[in-house]
Amino acid sequence: MGVTALHHRGGPGLVRALHGEWTKLRTLPSTGWLLLGLVASTVGLGAVTTWSIPTDCLDPDLGCREDLARVNLTGVYLAQIAVVVLAALAVTAEYGTQTIRVTLTAEPRRGLVFVAKAIVVTALVAGAGTVGVLGALAAGRPILSGNGFTTAAGYPPLSLGDEPTLRAAGGTVLYLLLVGLLSLGIGMSLRHTPAVLATVLSALFVWPIAASLLSGEWAARVMKYAPMNAGLAIQATERLDDLLIGPWQGLGVLAAYAAGTLLTGAVVFSLRDA
Repeated sequence: MGVTALHHRGGPGLVRALHGEWTKLRTLPSTGWLLLGLVASTVGLGAVTTWSIPTDCLDPDLGCREDLARVNLTGVYLAQIAVVVLAALAVTAEYGTQTIRVTLTAEPRRGLVFVAKAIVVTALVAGAGTVGVLGALAAGRPILSGNGFTTAAGYPPLSLGDEPTLRAAGGTVLYLLLVGLLSLGIGMSLRHTPAVLATVLSALFVWPIAASLLSGEWAARVMKYAPMNAGLAIQATERLDDLLIGPWQGLGVLAAYAAGTLLTGAVVFSLRDA
């Protein structure tokens, strides 16, 4: 009876779809390199940036503080490119080779195929992103201590036991997941790798640059809702009142963008011939 219920709920179909999507991504030569690049850039760029933090704020007379957790997690700026490429290829690689027709012949339920792609991409990004973030924190601790950012100087070691640091670290992984889903949704709509990469990377990197060319209130308003600026507000642990948007509100903005692209991608996928 339990097996019958699982079958009616689409359980076996989802398992098959997940296995198929995992096999396709696993056998792409770029997948392993992209995941390795995600981890390496998160740790490596984070370590370099942490090592280069100015020590001026160690002077108590200046009354300033460095946001160590945010600086330590700077590697996400580069790591997200690997996520965008991985999520795009999860869709566009099949359209490039026309194996999408084979996929839909094996599993005609397009919604199930779409969900399976999203789950596999999310799982891979979550695993690599978590390793990268933990690696960045582990690498940053001795670097910060060696540069004088110690408990005696008012800078306790970065620790997941500290709520702001935990939020920054966990939020960084969530940010990468949302960037992956955003890219997946756009990939399902556009289907072509260059078009997907140009669209997503422009939204992430060009939007803030364009906003900086504006002036006054318009610049702040446009910058506030830029996907990367809004989403990475989750990393802030100091001077939260100075942010254009709060940490969780900013991540919510990025989640709304991701949900919108996923919904659009699902509708387009369901309506087109292949």
